[in-house]
Amino acid sequence: MHGSGVPRAVPLPPRCGAAVGHRPLAAADRFCHRAPVNRARRITVTGLVHGVGFREFARRHARELGVAGWVRNSEDGTVSLHAEGPAGALETFTALLERGPPGARVSAVALADARVEGHEQFAIRGVNAGVFVVREHAASTRHFDLRLEVDGAMRSWALPKGPTLDPAVKRLALAVADHALDEGMDEDARAIVWDRGGYEQGGRVPWPAALDRGHAVFVLHGRKLRGGFALQRTGAGAQWLLVKRRDEEARPGSDIVAAEPASVISGRTLDALLAGS
Repeated sequence: MHGSGVPRAVPLPPRCGAAVGHRPLAAADRFCHRAPVNRARRITVTGLVHGVGFREFARRHARELGVAGWVRNSEDGTVSLHAEGPAGALETFTALLERGPPGARVSAVALADARVEGHEQFAIRGVNAGVFVVREHAASTRHFDLRLEVDGAMRSWALPKGPTLDPAVKRLALAVADHALDEGMDEDARAIVWDRGGYEQGGRVPWPAALDRGHAVFVLHGRKLRGGFALQRTGAGAQWLLVKRRDEEARPGSDIVAAEPASVISGRTLDALLAGS
């Protein structure tokens, strides 16, 4: 807290869509859109800050102030944030975090300067966005399918060589038509469910716009695939690359497909399924 514990009165930046001084609305909009993003902070909030709506409180005020970045609950009971925007907006946002939502008891707010990353949203991270499934099946050519639940459908990519946990390996991913949420979630006579679980949407751009632009970052919580991944479109067509991000779940030099070929449902491999065993 600063001084008496009362948040500092910092002038708010002009809000998009609001008149600024004597200028007309259209000019105010242009002023707001070109306001420089010149500062970024990493923030750690300590105290009674879990289970009291702190993340939604932070997101609501960040959006009101034009601050971008993210907030997540950390395993040690703190709340971690990355915030970037105009200096005045960051000062006001920090003061609001020191107060917290009703029910919170903030004991400390630690600040550290950070690099501006160019976020276009303020997101709550660490929240399940839906399900993912990876199937291996024998179609005209034997391959894997990656499906992610996005906006009521399963966005899908064919993986000729399957996924990898090696960040140095980039796997070809061919975008195919969306599937219904309940399609392909089970096994059949020519396909096994190689992995499945929940996932988080990440990155600087909100989903599904991130997919539409051709670069989407996400975190998988499967039995075999865990940690951060990225899908990167390589051109105007259907070709993408699936890449494992360098994190604590990465396994350089590994081949997860060869090491763990069996279904997470039946325990059978695709070879055993096709052989009828």
